[in-house]
Amino acid sequence: MTTSELIKTVSIITQENIDVINKLVGNLNENQMKWRPDPGFWNIAEVLAHLNEYSRNYQPTFKRKIENTRFTSVKEVFVSSPLGRAAWKSRKLGNAKNIKRKFKAQKGSNPSLDSSLITGREFEDFIKHQTDLQSIFELAQTVNMNRVKIPISISKIVRLRLGDALLFVIYHHERHVQQVVNLVNHPNFPKS
Repeated sequence: MTTSELIKTVSIITQENIDVINKLVGNLNENQMKWRPDPGFWNIAEVLAHLNEYSRNYQPTFKRKIENTRFTSVKEVFVSSPLGRAAWKSRKLGNAKNIKRKFKAQKGSNPSLDSSLITGREFEDFIKHQTDLQSIFELAQTVNMNRVKIPISISKIVRLRLGDALLFVIYHHERHVQQVVNLVNHPNFPKS
């Protein structure tokens, strides 16, 4: 894919995520934010807290790596590495917007294990992080996305190409936004 196609893809998905969360979550009360269909499921506040923690981890890394790289000659074509492609494809939703495969969240980004991730500002912080992410996409267009490497959260040794890392994070966000949609559309979701 071309670099501009990649940026367009991540920008569109991010804007859709912002729009969906604004529409579905913007006016929810605390009871609705904390409702869960079963004890083992995350509630909306926890889903957004998880995404916010992901953003706090990846976005400064994206920005720092882009701003400090020596690979400033932009390449028109982005080529995923086999590892990168496997990583982002594993997070991508199915054609029917279904979550194909479940993953366990790491302890440090799992709000059911770390209650300090719940701040009461999950909605506002999510919107801010997603808006900031759009500016990172602009910066990413000024570097070689094949050569800039981003360490992944589970291992600082394993690094993905910037383009792969952007796709990985965006598809991760998209699947959790779908999780919020599924919660709000649950037949037992509280109306108030």
